[in-house]
Amino acid sequence: MPSPLPKIIAVVGPTASGKTALAVEIARAIGGEVISCDSRQVYRGLDIGSGKVTKKETRGIPHHLIDVASPTRAFSVARYERLALCAARDIARRGKVPILCGGTGQYADALLLGANFPNVPPNKTLRRELSAFSTEDLFSRLESLDPERAESIDRKNRPRLERAIEIATALGAVPKTPPRAARFDTLWIGTLLPKPELHGKIERRLDGRLKAGMLAEAKRLRADGLSWKRFDALGLEYRALGRHLRGELSRREMHDGLLADIRKYAKRQMTWFRRNTSIVWLHPSKAGETLALAKEFLKRP
Repeated sequence: MPSPLPKIIAVVGPTASGKTALAVEIARAIGGEVISCDSRQVYRGLDIGSGKVTKKETRGIPHHLIDVASPTRAFSVARYERLALCAARDIARRGKVPILCGGTGQYADALLLGANFPNVPPNKTLRRELSAFSTEDLFSRLESLDPERAESIDRKNRPRLERAIEIATALGAVPKTPPRAARFDTLWIGTLLPKPELHGKIERRLDGRLKAGMLAEAKRLRADGLSWKRFDALGLEYRALGRHLRGELSRREMHDGLLADIRKYAKRQMTWFRRNTSIVWLHPSKAGETLALAKEFLKRP
């Protein structure tokens, strides 16, 4: 008889929906450790802007895949998959339960669904051509090439738009490849809030981060050598902070534009996660119900 697959719990959902606190609560109840699933928390120095979990918030629970990369260089999905797989296997080997937590859908799918991402080499000729386009024009081009990818992409993130166009130009669209063999027995839990509640939390969190020194963090990153191009590539908070520091946006324009962009980002996250019919969606306040689900899941053979 083959050995049963190791169990893992995934806590996913849109930004500001309470994933971190819920994952910590589950970990404390069942003897787990958390693996971050966030495309910006992997970078050192991106603390306030990325909402990186603080020592106090961890409540003593070990967290993995945080501060593992330099912000000056892009961190790939393939690298995340490799490091997260090692972390998950190590946690399980020590008799603990790995708990994936975050809102980066590509990362979660790469680790848990074995999603295959296309290996398309850079096209320098195409990149030179695209450099003359505005981000709005790039998004329109992607919409015509691959409407499904356009639905979930950050339409203001130039590097991601260029890469998506590169892939769609080479392959016609991101290919729908069958998943690889399952690595884990996964319980998917999604944190779901009514839109007005989520939007209110996003605004309060943004205001709190600005008061906590998010702008000073951006100035420090710039002083440490982070290029304006990387500020833009990191997206959302860091893109807006970079534009403000370059004098392109007033503080009010930065705040209001960023608030709108984060709300749109939450919508794109939900678009991605709703494709996964295995996710059990619960309000984060229903911790008792969530813990019961987790404990029942762990009892299953």
